[in-house]
Amino acid sequence: MNTNGRLISVLDAAAADASPGQPEVMLVDEQNNPAAYEAYVAKARAEADAQDKANRLRVAQEQLAEYAAQKEKDAADLLQQADAVQQIISSALQKGALSPDLLQSVEQLRVKVSEYAAEASAFAAQQKADVETLKRSSHQADLPAGNMDADMKRAREGAEAEGDDSAADDGQPTASTSMEDAPMANGAVVNFKERARYIPLRLTQDERRLLRLLEAALNVSEYTDKVDILSWRSKNQRVLAQIKDICAILSGLVVAQDYKRGQELIRDRDFKTNEDFFQDVFEAGRRYKIMNPEKMRSEYGKLMYMLMDSSDSTIQDLLEFNCVRPLKTVYAVLEAKGGIKMLDDPLMEAATAEIVAGDRPRYEVQRDIKVKEKARETLARRYKSSQLAEEDILQCLYAISDNNTFLFFNRDPIDRMIAYFTTYFKHDSHEPGYSLAIQGGREGARLTHNHERQYSYVLQSLTLWREISTDMFRLWYLAEQDMLRDSNGYRLVDTGQGLNRVQSAPSVSKAMHQILARCQARIGSWVGSSVVHLGDHNVPNALHFIDKYTQVPRILNPVVLVLDALPKICRDPNIAQYIDNTFGGLEQCRKTIMVDFCRHAFDGSGADNFFDAGSCIDGRLTSAWNWCSKIEKKAYYPVFKLAGFNGFDGDFK
Repeated sequence: MNTNGRLISVLDAAAADASPGQPEVMLVDEQNNPAAYEAYVAKARAEADAQDKANRLRVAQEQLAEYAAQKEKDAADLLQQADAVQQIISSALQKGALSPDLLQSVEQLRVKVSEYAAEASAFAAQQKADVETLKRSSHQADLPAGNMDADMKRAREGAEAEGDDSAADDGQPTASTSMEDAPMANGAVVNFKERARYIPLRLTQDERRLLRLLEAALNVSEYTDKVDILSWRSKNQRVLAQIKDICAILSGLVVAQDYKRGQELIRDRDFKTNEDFFQDVFEAGRRYKIMNPEKMRSEYGKLMYMLMDSSDSTIQDLLEFNCVRPLKTVYAVLEAKGGIKMLDDPLMEAATAEIVAGDRPRYEVQRDIKVKEKARETLARRYKSSQLAEEDILQCLYAISDNNTFLFFNRDPIDRMIAYFTTYFKHDSHEPGYSLAIQGGREGARLTHNHERQYSYVLQSLTLWREISTDMFRLWYLAEQDMLRDSNGYRLVDTGQGLNRVQSAPSVSKAMHQILARCQARIGSWVGSSVVHLGDHNVPNALHFIDKYTQVPRILNPVVLVLDALPKICRDPNIAQYIDNTFGGLEQCRKTIMVDFCRHAFDGSGADNFFDAGSCIDGRLTSAWNWCSKIEKKAYYPVFKLAGFNGFDGDFK
């Protein structure tokens, strides 16, 4: 027997010893029984394909219902216009200015439009009822996704209901709480108490040392390569082995960093006794990632998938300890130490404000810095107690300031893009050559919108992205809750981009629909589909959702920086001459960039069907990334390079 065979035998024996009450499972691999292996793989693929087709049917029916609702609205508007025309003609006829035949023709037209409007209304009502019936049927069916160890984490009955109850019982905030009451711009009142519930505490110096250890361990780990594979072998044992490997690497790194502490850590060679240490390490990594989305871009996925597996009760029984602890947030720290009243203090805004230098004089910037420092010192003295030290208060204030910095770098580019958009384009008119109209099949577009409709589509998409960025910490907090909930299982599915963990995200889905409803109420109408992909092959789980929407500033910020930099680079007479000769001037160059971006970053492109792309909520980002991938072919690409453009995706280190 070779080494791999001996290892598998040992793991299988360990599985039998660890689970004496479990029924014996026959292990069949590809070499010993290829027929059974092929049958198993075919079954797994068929189940995944059936689930995918069910999702596609659901989305198609929702999109059809939205299309019907839009047509109902269009027909009603047309009928209203016909009524207005009829009244005008009737009035003119009474004055003897028109013939009765014209009034009769208009009346016939109005009757036909009325019939069309009634038909559209009935069709929309029927489609809406069908969607509601489909939702009820899917909920009542509650079909299990299979209990194969190679496909899925151990499923739990009533996963969504139990998950919601557990989130409420442990005192953690749920998706019903919103940060919309705490906007940061335009002088609005800031609700620090709500924001603080989702703001992670800034890492201390000791926690940063733990973070370095975690990054080093995850960097050399092959966790997903070893665990997320289709195999008949016991997945629980693969997960157990990989988690223990990571813990062993961490222990070794502690020995290398601090020999005395490391000696105490590995003295008994028992991970259970060091549960607090490992929880501290993993929690520090999660906190750091939320505060710095551009960091740990490959390590964070390994960490969350490992913690997702470790949260399963079976794995916890084998490990004999829990790897996960709740995130340490500003609200949790202040509440535990009796300092929650500080969040209502009027000085909080000055103590945590983001100071932007811009083109302001240096003395103004220095004045704002001094005001901010003084407000911090005042708050620290005012609310310190025997339980709450000044250092703790300052740490909380620094964390809220970090959140403001996050909003400055992630939300402000969206605000700047909206400002450019509303400056150069109007809803009901356009300059010659600068129409936003797109037509499906031309220049890669998959949607057909006139200028007015595309204007609304782009503006509502940018507004939605802004609201998501505002609520990103809350969404991230809820995403981790969904991923690490013991009752929330997952399936391992080939989504077309390799094997991915398909897992529901009820808390994130609820929060997203709240944000979407808020945007729709604010804008007054909605162009395109309002389908939110979560738990399907487009957005397999909450981790992919978070990763998707942290890309928004990476897309918009380079474009905004180029538009801002154009006046500066045009100070060079040679560059100014090039822009004048090519585009007709600086403003024309800006308009050219904006027109192309607003047309083709929002044209439904990026896939060959309306399930993977199109006008749905996630398809808008797919179109934007598709535009980014073609930037080198644009006529204005030299302008981007002259303005210092390097790329959209940033650094993975």
